[in-house]
Amino acid sequence: MAMLQEKKTELVQKYRQHEKDTGSPEVQVALLSERINYLTEHFKTHKKDHHSRRGLLKLVGQRRRLLDYLRRIDPSRYKALIDGLGIRK
Repeated sequence: MAMLQEKKTELVQKYRQHEKDTGSPEVQVALLSERINYLTEHFKTHKKDHHSRRGLLKLVGQRRRLLDYLRRIDPSRYKALIDGLGIRK
């Protein structure tokens, strides 16, 4: 199931850098994290869905690349984002 438009809008408003921001690394990582969390829950009941599992791995890799980029460009924004999303222990 696709992400609801209200949830997507809420995430964009929470993590954007300025008024018209929809594509900054923070917004992209937040949206990817939401999809990753949804798919993780999906696999708890659909263990043999290997096609979607491949998609999950691609999403995780894309999020990893965006986080590496953000950490390289601005470590303080990286730290604030991972604290806000709770994706690093």
